[in-house]
Amino acid sequence: MAKSVSPGARVPKEVRSPQRKGRTLPKGKAWGGRFAEHTDRLVEQFTSSIAYDRRLYPYDIQGSIAHCKTLERAGVLSGRESAQLVRGLQFVKVELDGDRFPFSPQDEDIHMAIERRLTELIGPVGGKLHTGRSRNDQVALDLRLFLRDVLSTLIAQVQAFRLVLVEQARAHVDVVMPGYTHLQRAQPVLLAHHFLAYVEMLDRDRTRLHDCRARLNVMPLGSGALAGSNYPVDRRYTAALLDFPSVTHNSLDAVSDRDGVVEVLSTLSLIMMHLSRLSEELILWASQEFRYVDLPDTFCTGSSMMPQKKNPDVPELVRGKTGRVYGHLMGTLTLLKGLPLSYNRDLQEDKEALFDAVDTTGQSLVLCTELVRRLAVNRDVLAEAAEGGGMLATELADYLVTKGVPFREAHSITGQIVRFSLEKRRPLQRLTLKELQAFSTQFQPDVLSCLTVRGAIDRKAQIGGTARRRVEARIKELEKALKG
Repeated sequence: MAKSVSPGARVPKEVRSPQRKGRTLPKGKAWGGRFAEHTDRLVEQFTSSIAYDRRLYPYDIQGSIAHCKTLERAGVLSGRESAQLVRGLQFVKVELDGDRFPFSPQDEDIHMAIERRLTELIGPVGGKLHTGRSRNDQVALDLRLFLRDVLSTLIAQVQAFRLVLVEQARAHVDVVMPGYTHLQRAQPVLLAHHFLAYVEMLDRDRTRLHDCRARLNVMPLGSGALAGSNYPVDRRYTAALLDFPSVTHNSLDAVSDRDGVVEVLSTLSLIMMHLSRLSEELILWASQEFRYVDLPDTFCTGSSMMPQKKNPDVPELVRGKTGRVYGHLMGTLTLLKGLPLSYNRDLQEDKEALFDAVDTTGQSLVLCTELVRRLAVNRDVLAEAAEGGGMLATELADYLVTKGVPFREAHSITGQIVRFSLEKRRPLQRLTLKELQAFSTQFQPDVLSCLTVRGAIDRKAQIGGTARRRVEARIKELEKALKG
């Protein structure tokens, strides 16, 4: 356990505990006056949240300082009391920042631990800090302050990953690869176009994070336990101190609302789903069956038995941890579905799920960013793969359509040509004009210019298509947005 104060840390004079002239502070729980017996030790262990909610301490102290100033403004605290409380809270934060805070086995949560330590430092006036608030609106505030910061960090991480994907797209804008449907080769696309698909996914994630942040950026403090406060606190003043643009309008909802937690978990689940899809592709592409890319050695591990193995552990773990984040979302929804208004102790269970999902997603974003940054692309393998598999069949069908053949008929004719190509073991682009005309007299010499991979790509020139000029234009737009 941490010591009270390290030898080099001096308690400021104005924060030191006053001489109490024989008086002692009350022992036991802050709420213990109603009870004739102490809480059972097993119950204390079962109900304690200090092991994980201690990470909320900067936000709890920030909120407490704002509450203290609000109480002073309302005339509940004197200027001297307010100043003493603020200095005490600042000193407690110094202890927590420096890992010197003296946690006690009796601390139920970080909120009560801070109040206990504050009272040890400045005396009975510390007990005035909780006037007009409950742990219910206190923790609701802490969570919103925490999530505001976390979402800002996640948005920055998403943007950093998007930029790396754009950089890889720029570096490989001339590389062609097979595009897939049903994991079967379908049509040729630019590798850059493939990278940019994930840029679009992550942009939706970014906007969802922004939306979450905006909706939860409403201040709940002043709601009390469930009914509001008996003191003339100016909630808008408190909100301004904490940089909230607005305050909640129903105290019952404010203390029991965890929509923001669910919304964040849902958005994190979508981010992880996108990372998992990319991870699955990288796992496939790095296999000996594909050989499209090489993963950096520093992001892989070997086998304890087979010396030749290079295992894609990072993308595999991202893929696996996605289910973990999904579980936190479903667990939280299940937690909330049967709760009557207003606060219930069940809500304590939201934090471990939230914290773990936030940490898991943040780590996964950082690792995927670095993995893609260091990815090596096997251009020759991709070029060879893009030439086979009958991927130019749609070009033939579309050619016939331009000659007036109905698409369904053109589709059938091209299917027969594909079967012929497979039987002859020759790709479509190596068939002769005479062979093509055996299936339709609509084929003219210009059909041969359609049967090239580059031509197939360049013809997809509408907005959103894989034509190089379209992809390069989109890369420029994204570079400007992400670097501007």
